[in-house]
Amino acid sequence: MLPLSVASVPAPLRSSRPRTALVASADRSFRQRLSEILTGLRWQVREADGGAQAWTEAETTLPEAVIVDSWLPDLDLAEFLTDFRVSFPGVELVTADGSSTQESPRGPYRQELLYALRRSQDADTSPWNPGPVLNRPDPLFGKIPADSSPAPLPSAEALEADPIQAGAAVWSSPAALSLVRPGIPAVVVEEAPVSGRDATVGDRLPELIGNAPCMLEVSRRIRLVAPRTTPVLIEGPTGSGKELVAEALHRLSLRSRKPFVAINCAAIPEALLEAELFGHTRGAFTGAVQGRVGRIEAADGGTLFLDEIGEMPLALQSKLLRFVESGELQRVGDNETLKVDVRIIAATHRPLAKHTQEGTFRADLYYRLAVFLIRTPSLSEHAQDLPLLVEHFLEQMGRQDPIKRVDPAALAKLSAHSWPGNVRELEHVLERGAILAGEGTTITSREIDFGLTVN
Repeated sequence: MLPLSVASVPAPLRSSRPRTALVASADRSFRQRLSEILTGLRWQVREADGGAQAWTEAETTLPEAVIVDSWLPDLDLAEFLTDFRVSFPGVELVTADGSSTQESPRGPYRQELLYALRRSQDADTSPWNPGPVLNRPDPLFGKIPADSSPAPLPSAEALEADPIQAGAAVWSSPAALSLVRPGIPAVVVEEAPVSGRDATVGDRLPELIGNAPCMLEVSRRIRLVAPRTTPVLIEGPTGSGKELVAEALHRLSLRSRKPFVAINCAAIPEALLEAELFGHTRGAFTGAVQGRVGRIEAADGGTLFLDEIGEMPLALQSKLLRFVESGELQRVGDNETLKVDVRIIAATHRPLAKHTQEGTFRADLYYRLAVFLIRTPSLSEHAQDLPLLVEHFLEQMGRQDPIKRVDPAALAKLSAHSWPGNVRELEHVLERGAILAGEGTTITSREIDFGLTVN
């Protein structure tokens, strides 16, 4: 008797069959999103934070499918895929862009894997997306009505026929969206095809809140340059998240297990900044009762973040330039040089290119630091992300105190503000509002206090 084909097996039997997927990614948020969606599709999911762990997991219990992120922190992705195919020829390998490797078998549930990938990349887990939020309290606008229930997941047959259309039928309908924000008219956002420039949606990083194109571009650039040792210059207005970008670059780099050392060049007096950066020997200057390792040396093997690099004095810029070019530093008061391996990330709110023309910043240092540029947008440039940011900060504050929500009038007041202090100002306004709300669970427009705005 010939074996039954997958298509001829009754749907209940196929859905009850245990299926195991292994998700390999250094991005914990990506793993969690993908795991939640696959679990809803009746997959058993295991997670690995790198290639080595994924290999060990596969040797312990062979999965039916392995989903691998676009890069691995410990192994070269191409080599991992090649070696994994040889050692585990029966396992389907799917990369984060949804493609299967050439020699990898295509299992009967591949469309479910592709659907889960698309959901995890094109929809985040915030309450502005209808998926996971329908089953938990809404921290922004309160509880969802008890009579609201999420639409059922599409069947395996529908997913196999057309995963995009099946997913859209559930998650993009006005009825489903109206459940997310009761009392607010549903707005259906048409998605452009995920190709070319729009593929950057999949590059979105969990710590960078926002779906605006300018925010997606920041995530895309971080993912592109993070695995390299290339110096990066981050430019953007005060309060726009430059240090957050620097931390993401370090987290996604091959140096993530080594130190991330940050120094604000504007916060340290000019007379002490050199010793703070390069270290000093005992007796090098008045008050130096003992030697000290500088920030650069402390970051050896890792990442050095020079915040507000535009405030660094010209005399010190020349010494920093020598280190950038040679990798050697000399402690204050010492004649010996030390070899230090650091990846330099600098940030500034000033237009450094213009300052080089004016002679207030060394052009040669600028070109050494600005090998790769990342610009963080002001909040007014991605104002559409304000509700997402509000929800994010309220959830953060809810870790220590009972979570609060904002009412529609308060959100309207927030949306009408110009936000000269950008995302940092928004965080402080919400914290102030939460304090003013006292024991109440709702932040109203009365508690939204912008304080003194500096023009």
